Amino acid sequence: MMKRVIFNQKGGVGKSTIAVNLAAIAASQGKRTLLIDIDPQCNASRYVLGAAAHEAAPTLKDYFEQVLSFSQFAQPAGHYVHPTPFDNLSIIVAHPELGDLQSKLESRNKIYKLRDLLRELGKEYDEIFIDTPPAYNFFSQAALIGADSCLIPFDCDDFSRQALYTLINNIKEIKADHNADLAIEGIVVNQFQPRASLPRRMVEQLTEEGLPVFENKLSSSIRIRESHERNLPIIHLDRNHKLSQEYLALYGELRGS
Repeated sequence: MMKRVIFNQKGGVGKSTIAVNLAAIAASQGKRTLLIDIDPQCNASRYVLGAAAHEAAPTLKDYFEQVLSFSQFAQPAGHYVHPTPFDNLSIIVAHPELGDLQSKLESRNKIYKLRDLLRELGKEYDEIFIDTPPAYNFFSQAALIGADSCLIPFDCDDFSRQALYTLINNIKEIKADHNADLAIEGIVVNQFQPRASLPRRMVEQLTEEGLPVFENKLSSSIRIRESHERNLPIIHLDRNHKLSQEYLALYGELRGS
C-alpha cells in the first residue's frame, strides 16, 4: 500500500487537480483507491463529488473533533470514508471550517493523529492520495508525517522555483524529525509548454541540480477546466485527450512501468 501526499506551499500549481486525476487513474486500473482532502478550500472534494460535497458527512473535520474530544466511543476510520461515482475510488472530504481546529490541534500535540488514521485505512486500500492546503501548516505537516512519499507540483516560473528550495528543506526537516521513511518521489511539472524556452530551460536546470523531476510532464489545456466543471477526472471526460495520456504516462512512471 502506497500513501502519497501532493504538496506545494505555493497556491495555483494544480495540487488538487493532480491528486484527483492520479487517484482516478489508480482506481480505473483496479486499485482500491482512497482520496483524502485535508484542504479547507475543499477543491478535491468538489472535483469528485460536485455539489454533493457540501452535504457529505462525516468529514475530516468530524474526525479531528473526535480526536479533540477524547471520546471513548471513537468511530473507526472507515466511518469517515464516502463512495464516489467512480469504481474503486473512495474519498474523505474536507470541510471549510477544518482550519478553525488548527490551533487546538497544535496546542494539544495531535500532529500524529492523521498518521494513525492512515495506518488504519491502509489495511483497506492499495493506494492513498492526499491533497493538502497551500501552506506549511499543521495539516500539511501531519500528512507528510503519515505518508510514504511526496509529489511536488511545479509550474515553471521563477517564484515557483525559489519556493521549491524552501519546500524541499521543509520536507527534509519532517523526514529528519518525524518520518524517516518519507521520500520526495518526484517533481510534477504542470502546465508545461514545451515550445517555450523558459519552461524548457528551467526544467533542464532542475534536472542538472539533481532534483527528481518526472520525465512525464502535464500540458496546459482548457479541457481541464471542463473536467472541473463537470466533476469528471480527465480520463473519464476524454480518455484519448493528450492530457489524459500524459496523466496515464505519469501514473505509469509512479508505478515504475
